[in-house]
Amino acid sequence: MQEAMKGSHPMKAPKLQAGDGIRIISPSNSLGIIAPEQIEASTRLLESYGFKVSFAAHAYEMDRFSSSSVRSRVEDIHEAFRDPDVKGILTTLGGHNCNQLLRELDYRLIADNPKRLCGYSDITALSSAIYRKTGLITYSGPHFSTLSMRLGNEYTVRHFIRMMMEDEPVLVQPSAEWSDDAWFLDQENRSFEANEGPYTIGSGSAEGTIIGGNLCTLNLLQGTEYMPSLKDAILFLEDDFESGPEVFDRDLQSLIHQPDFEQVKGLVIGRFQRASRITRDMLETIIRSKKELLHLPVVADVNFGHTSPLITFPVGGRAKLIATANTVELRMWE
Repeated sequence: MQEAMKGSHPMKAPKLQAGDGIRIISPSNSLGIIAPEQIEASTRLLESYGFKVSFAAHAYEMDRFSSSSVRSRVEDIHEAFRDPDVKGILTTLGGHNCNQLLRELDYRLIADNPKRLCGYSDITALSSAIYRKTGLITYSGPHFSTLSMRLGNEYTVRHFIRMMMEDEPVLVQPSAEWSDDAWFLDQENRSFEANEGPYTIGSGSAEGTIIGGNLCTLNLLQGTEYMPSLKDAILFLEDDFESGPEVFDRDLQSLIHQPDFEQVKGLVIGRFQRASRITRDMLETIIRSKKELLHLPVVADVNFGHTSPLITFPVGGRAKLIATANTVELRMWE
């Protein structure tokens, strides 16, 4: 579809404020797989901040892939950007097929009606493509369904609100605890672990443009017009339990082979799920085996990925990273 002409500077949608509309869309998995009480809980939380929640026409539509047709999903995205009452857009959940939509989107429409789009995991394809084609900053952060978590979600909500509603740069402090349990199956019997905070694999300092999200999803964009430039980038990368050491190693290597990787400024790695089998020692071995990373500041175990809680970071925004042997300082702004 149409591509917007993008200038040298990123475009930022206005901050959200009480009274703004937030549209829930399902560009990957359907809202139909989310329990009704969780939909109600997420809606109540957003309404407590004064937002007016609405649902896309096809948000509940569901096919054999727990998703819906390309046409339905594209229509819902276009309608969300077209509606003047909608200021923020939240995705239902991740999945596997967001990249089906990229060639069908009207990027001129999106650029002419900038909104704050937020989600993570498979949504990395949509958020990265929109940033690449329009220059509009998008957000890697909680899905609509994430907001229904009853226990241990304060950090996630606070970071979402800070990035979406407040103006100050965000200094990323580690959460006190983290969790890798199936909270959506049992909200009462939760398992939390003390958070030791992020650690440094490669020392140094850098400032750059935030690019990234889910690594295997970002890599789907390689060689296409939807892949963001890595020039002056600080990469934020994470992956889920299906990405074991061997898979993460080759996915990272594939990104390193991108033609502008030599201009990357730093690497921020999210927390891995236990089932990925990626330990600190294993990750350090992977990172230090790659000569292209040896001169970069590299930190890991930051609060994003497929564990809880999550920061919200702006794709196309800015980050400053200072990593020493014993300390990690990470600031983000738009």
